Amino acid sequence: MIEFALLHPRVDPDVVGFLPTFFSERDQRPAREQIDTAYAHGGGWRPQPGFNFNQHTFTMQYPGDPVFLPLARAYLRDELIILYEHEYLAIIQPDGSFEIGRVN
Repeated sequence: MIEFALLHPRVDPDVVGFLPTFFSERDQRPAREQIDTAYAHGGGWRPQPGFNFNQHTFTMQYPGDPVFLPLARAYLRDELIILYEHEYLAIIQPDGSFEIGRVN
């Protein structure tokens, strides 16, 4: 299990739910594979294309929608995992590539 850090004092700790249990440092697979298996009951990991991600502010946006601010973040080795409102999750690689999907 990994630990998520809340990114604002007003963020309710319950927002991360069971998400930390979906990832393990002992499991050598990347985050996308771990969550695909652990979240199989919810349909697995299904990235949604079209999002823009700002690596300086960690905000994300789908064209035409408001900007999403990060609520919590965790690291799985060299991957950054960020949780946003509406159960959006971003998995960011060290090279800056990313995938964003919902885990609701």
